[in-house]
Parts: sequence; structure tokens; C-alpha cells
Amino acid sequence: MSRHWWQEACRVPDDSARGAAFQRDAQLTKPPGALGRVESLVPQLAALQGCQRPTLEHIWIAVFAGDHGVAEEGVSAFPQAVTGQMLGNFVNGGAAISVLAGQLGARLEVIDLGTATRLQPLPAVRHLALGPGTRNFTQAAAMSGETCQHAMAAGRDSVLRARQQQTDLFIGGEMGIGNTTTAAALACALLGCKPQSLAGPGTGLDAAGVAHKCAVIERALAFHAGAHDTLGWMQRLGGFELAALTGTYIACAQQGIVALVDGFICSVAALCAMRLNPACREWLLFAHRSAEPGHAAVLAELDAQPLLDLGLRLGEGSGAALAVPLLRLACALHDGMATFAEAAVAAKQR
Repeated sequence: MSRHWWQEACRVPDDSARGAAFQRDAQLTKPPGALGRVESLVPQLAALQGCQRPTLEHIWIAVFAGDHGVAEEGVSAFPQAVTGQMLGNFVNGGAAISVLAGQLGARLEVIDLGTATRLQPLPAVRHLALGPGTRNFTQAAAMSGETCQHAMAAGRDSVLRARQQQTDLFIGGEMGIGNTTTAAALACALLGCKPQSLAGPGTGLDAAGVAHKCAVIERALAFHAGAHDTLGWMQRLGGFELAALTGTYIACAQQGIVALVDGFICSVAALCAMRLNPACREWLLFAHRSAEPGHAAVLAELDAQPLLDLGLRLGEGSGAALAVPLLRLACALHDGMATFAEAAVAAKQR
């Protein structure tokens, strides 16, 4: 039986670089552990980049947009037309991730996987037209198996372009009205949880709106009940952008690029990626703990400790972008601090 690309081997982290980074950290002019969790970041980055002193100069941010058929069930506080409208906002510099990318000096790529509203082509957007959004998954599979694979390949292709630009860190972002419903439904299926424990307000639903969202997800889970594998659940309940993000995380691990995972939706994609290719997990850092209630369960399943906890729930990759300065400063501390010997400072007595 032939293997699919997402089943191919991932790069193996460099343990010698990890060890060298730990050794250098032990010699820096500070008490051991004084910088808390910041001290564990650089050895991990060192292992993934294969060098004792990692850098994060070249950042690639890819925002994947797609519409969701389940939006017709009234699960969002915003109209579906917003997905397409935001594409222009991304490339015109008006979105949060656009501002953050500019501040970080990052490359921002915007990919339209398929919107419900017919759009005029935008020169700075990659329009892939996988379909006018997914189907309403309370009534049918969200997409065909072939379309799901095309979406995953779109994520892989973005990583390959990032690789050509010597990218040090890859951030995936998403845009799609209704995608917190999609992510919650998929997480429920993969984790065996009830919607009431994972579904949240998304774009700003009130309590009644969240209850309605839960009821919609329950209907979908009942409609698609069965022993499906991860790819089967992605096809039935997923979204174009979720599948693309899944592809990016696996491709990053295969290409040897560190991936910084954003919030709830991106973490559900990371869970799908880990289920499809468990070795990709080592290449994933997690940026922040989302305000969406389902994020905690997904992070626990991934054994992930996010860098930030700021009550964020915007998406777009914005939380991951906000975490980049922390990672850069961790690298700067590791590289720039003097050792006890260099500074002629007495080290801790044994």
C-alpha cells in the first residue's frame, strides 16, 4: 500500500544541539532556573534548528481563509460575507495580523481556499477555489476526501515556499465565519467530549447562542456517528482552513521548520496533525491559551504548555505573532549573556 505524503517521516531533532544549549545556559550569569520557563525554550529551539544558538529572524505567516456551510445554522454573530471581505483587509494592511506581521518583519501570505461569496481576484491573495466553502455538516459531509487532501496540500505548499525563503519559524492563521463551531465539532469527535464542554462564544455569542451552537454540533455528531479515523472526521466535520493548517504542521516537521501554533482552531488542526503523524508533535510550540473553553482540553491532549495566557480569541495567527518577541528575547538572552568565566563572576558553590 502506498503512503500518503503526510505519513512520510519527520525530521529528527538534534539532541547534541539541545545538550550544548543546556550546557551554555548552565554557565550564564544567573542562578539556575531564574528565568523560569524561558530557559527551556532555547534548548528546544536549538534541537529543532540544529544549532546551539538558535535565531528567529525570518518569520513566515500564512493565513488560510475558507467558509463553512454550518454557518447557515446561525452559529456566528457575524455574517458569512465577512470571510471574503477580510481577505482584502489582510492584504491592505488593516487586519491585526497584518499589523503584527509588519512589526515583526514577517512575510505574510494570504490563501483563499474557498469562500461562499463570489470575489474579484485580489493580486496579493492566492485564490485556490476549492469550492464555495464547505457543506453544512449537519446534513452532509463537509467536503469530499479529495477536497480535504487538496486543502492539506495547500498547507504543505505554503511550508515549501517558506522553506525556499530560509524561514526560521512558521505561523499558521485562519479566517472563516463559523470555524469555531467546526473546530469544536471536530474536537468533540476526536476527544469523545460533549459539545457543552468545548463550544464557546466564538465571535461573541451570548449564552443562548452558545447553547444553540452546542445543539447544532450534537446534531452533526449524531448524523456522522461511526468509527471514523482522523481523516474521516476531518472530511465530515472539518473546514478548508483547518485541513490546510493540519497540512502545514506535518509539512513543517518534515521540512525541519519550527511551527508556532496559534489558538483553539489551530490547536485542533495540530491535534489532527499529531493523530495523522505523531512525530510532528516535537516541532510544535504553542503560543497562547485561548479564551475559548475548548482549548484547554485540546492543549491537555497535546501535552502543550502555551507561552501566553492573555484571554485572546481573535484568530488570524495573532496570538502566535504576539508570542514571537518572547521567543526572540529568549534567544537573545541565551546568545548575549556572559558566562560566569567571561564576566569574572563567581559561580554558584557546589
